[in-house]
Amino acid sequence: MGEAPVWQALLATLGTWAATAVGAATVLLTGSVPRKFLDGMLGFAAGVMLSASFWSLLVPAVEMAGQLAVPRWFPAAVGLAAGSLFLRLADALFPHLHAGLAENHREGLRTSWQRTTLLVLAVTLHNVPEGLAVGVAFGAAAAGLPEATREGAVALALGVALQNFPEGMAVSLPLRREGVSKGRSFWYGQLSGLVEPVAGVLGATATLAANALLPYVLGFAAGAMVFVVIEELIPSSQEGGHVDVATMGAMVGFIVMMILDLLA
Repeated sequence: MGEAPVWQALLATLGTWAATAVGAATVLLTGSVPRKFLDGMLGFAAGVMLSASFWSLLVPAVEMAGQLAVPRWFPAAVGLAAGSLFLRLADALFPHLHAGLAENHREGLRTSWQRTTLLVLAVTLHNVPEGLAVGVAFGAAAAGLPEATREGAVALALGVALQNFPEGMAVSLPLRREGVSKGRSFWYGQLSGLVEPVAGVLGATATLAANALLPYVLGFAAGAMVFVVIEELIPSSQEGGHVDVATMGAMVGFIVMMILDLLA
């Protein structure tokens, strides 16, 4: 029984990785898509992640905190802060470069790694919170608390898969524009999502091992996801100048994820 949530998290995050691969496969059909469309899809991804952070992670964290001898807001607030600080530290240490930026915008420790590697690592780093969130959701559901259900975890995994499609495109298409071959662009694009099953298994395992810390862990996963949205997805969705399209995409993504979670 204790292993079931880990396997469920693994299967779910393999599905989210597959969605990344499908998005990356777009490069095999075309070398580019209209920037307006991509900005709208990135906005959609941002909306999904924000909604998932609230409905699938923070709301259960606050509800669970009612059973602890602390203020209801405390575990969620501490978890949010810890998750965002963790991603900020990873950003500062992990060499990477966001798509569309010049070489002098490299982040993390100095390295001689090629630009292509750094571009892939930027998305790989930010895929960790998504896999972690899905794993934590399945681990929390296994605790038997009414605030976290397996259906809710499945809804979260589906939401992550939906937003992984444009993320796969956002990796492979810029690589193609950098002069990388179609095959390698697809390979690197899907590879950026392969970290999610690893993070998912770790998240589920950690949650099962520390049930008393569940509200904090849920808040941590939410904080990491919100950090990615604010630091990467929203700015990227608006770089092309289609601010209104990106914003409406974010609103649609938020609503879709909210419906998925409330129907679960």
